Amino acid sequence: MIYFDNAATTKTDSTILSTYQSVSENYFGNPSSLHQLGERSQQLLSQSKKQIAHIMNISEGEIYFTSGGTEGDNLAIKGTAIEKMDYGRHVITASTEHPAVIKSLEQLETLGWDVTYLPVDKEGKIDIDELKNAITKETVLVSLMAVNSETGSLQPLKEVGELLEHYPSIHFHVDAVQAIGKIDLNLNDSRIDMAVFSGHKFHAPKGTGFIYVKAGRQLAPLMSGGGQEHSLRSGTENVPGSVALAKALRLLMEKKTHNKVELVKMKNLIINYLSTLDKVTVFTPKESAPHIICFGIKNIRGEVVVHALEREDIYTSTTSACSSKKKDKIHSVAEMGYTKSEAESAVRISLSYLNTEQEVDVFKKAFNEIHSQLKLIE
Repeated sequence: MIYFDNAATTKTDSTILSTYQSVSENYFGNPSSLHQLGERSQQLLSQSKKQIAHIMNISEGEIYFTSGGTEGDNLAIKGTAIEKMDYGRHVITASTEHPAVIKSLEQLETLGWDVTYLPVDKEGKIDIDELKNAITKETVLVSLMAVNSETGSLQPLKEVGELLEHYPSIHFHVDAVQAIGKIDLNLNDSRIDMAVFSGHKFHAPKGTGFIYVKAGRQLAPLMSGGGQEHSLRSGTENVPGSVALAKALRLLMEKKTHNKVELVKMKNLIINYLSTLDKVTVFTPKESAPHIICFGIKNIRGEVVVHALEREDIYTSTTSACSSKKKDKIHSVAEMGYTKSEAESAVRISLSYLNTEQEVDVFKKAFNEIHSQLKLIE
């Protein structure tokens, strides 16, 4: 079995699973409880947060544990909207954002908010001048994805940050779910106010994640309750999940340089191979994340290719797993200026450090046969 769908989710590392199980068995006390079991759980939770803070070069007070990317994006967007609604009701984003962002903003629109969806170019990037022109006195939030989950496109976060230095009241939210361990992201020395991360994208268990909120920035909580996570995210904390998350992040960052080199090597092997094939278009731009390749065969729907590869025990996808089964899915390829037919042909390969060059060779051999057969159908 070859798993090339790591942007959808990753296989949980076996050592991280062991940690999760051990903590579940031995630190099951509620961190809010006054007794010793609760105190032990609270200490472990605090240690996990300290470890993440050290790895990310930020302070512990800027980290809030969540259940993952969707919750984090909702908290950043709606929390900002509620907190700053008396100052303005305008948000700026890109047309290619993840459904967690788009749907959150659509909900705000039903409540009377104004949302500007900036177009992207052929590389999936917004134009800084268009962003500047879109800012009004009502603008309270700019929300952008660091790495596009479908194409691997990179947004110009540094340039956006430099622009927003002139607008200190505007919050800058970054969906960094696909960025962690793949591109450099210095939160401590940037204009980014909020960044969202999801554990299951880097071999931690599902249902784990955290949001970075820069010191001094305020968000309104979306869930009321016991006041956990400094009252921003009420609910009994997921101690084993948070410990596993911290360990997964540590393992990821320890191998970051080596992993990135290997990912780039495999990505280039796949792109160079696909570029030689008749009627195949590579949609992933040259400057992109090291783990995502998006391509299509002319006039062949992406799901046909996905299922053909599946029959060879190779697992890929057509788009963001959060929307691939929905008819109203966002399609970044179409937003990048490709035709409807080209967008519908899109297939995504997404790699992790568990993949190998040998698997790439197996994929190429299998795809040669699939490509030849589908060309005849077309």
